[in-house]
Amino acid sequence: MSSNQKYALITGATSGIGFELAKLFAKDQYNLVIVARNTTELEKAANELKQHGIEVITIAKDLSKLEGPLEVYNEVKSKGIQIDVLVNDAGQGQYGLFAETDINRELEIIHLNIGATISLTKPFLKEMIARKDGKILNLSSIAGKTPGPYQSVYHGTKAFIQSFTEALRSETKDTGVTFTALLPGKTDTDFFNKAQMEDSKMMEQSGSDPADVAKDGYEALMAGDDMVISGFKNKVMVGLSNVTPDHLVADGMKKQQEPK
Repeated sequence: MSSNQKYALITGATSGIGFELAKLFAKDQYNLVIVARNTTELEKAANELKQHGIEVITIAKDLSKLEGPLEVYNEVKSKGIQIDVLVNDAGQGQYGLFAETDINRELEIIHLNIGATISLTKPFLKEMIARKDGKILNLSSIAGKTPGPYQSVYHGTKAFIQSFTEALRSETKDTGVTFTALLPGKTDTDFFNKAQMEDSKMMEQSGSDPADVAKDGYEALMAGDDMVISGFKNKVMVGLSNVTPDHLVADGMKKQQEPK
């Protein structure tokens, strides 16, 4: 068992960027609390992470349910664990024209991408401020910097996360707590299958390796940086979109996202 008493809590930790981040924390001897919906996937991830000689606590929760995040917080409290780093990674999208997509699915996505992030951040942030120490990494996206036809709700949730993270970074400036936003572009994870994006032109573009994205995020978090755009191509894209009128950015994104 690790002698290091530091704990990181990571949501969406069983696959993709979340799992790669968990591996980096484990290598640095952080004990982990990993949260995801699927018990089997949680156990599989935990067994791999434990090989680094750390403690791994699994919590199976659906964070798109309103009570999910508070139940996670209460479970952590009941174990008497102090969370030193919070990573809000869990997120999903849905592909299609907004007039035709499923509103219940979209509300679930808003609860997960936005609701779970703010519901977990608030109680852990209060504790971090009280002890003047802590780090929070929020999974934003370059999608948060551009309007996204065919993924309007997902892009909207990531714009919220980006704005929210920047605001809290300013609010907590002299508290000893740092906020970092990680902005990946298209990454080779299960996200696109879950979002049913197989027909999108975007699927023809190559994606980043989730391990590379996680490394960028982890390094920025540990350095206390405010944000990191992962990948040169994505940096260029965000730079261009910052100086291009929004309606043109939206039309350009629509061409990339539309069905093949």
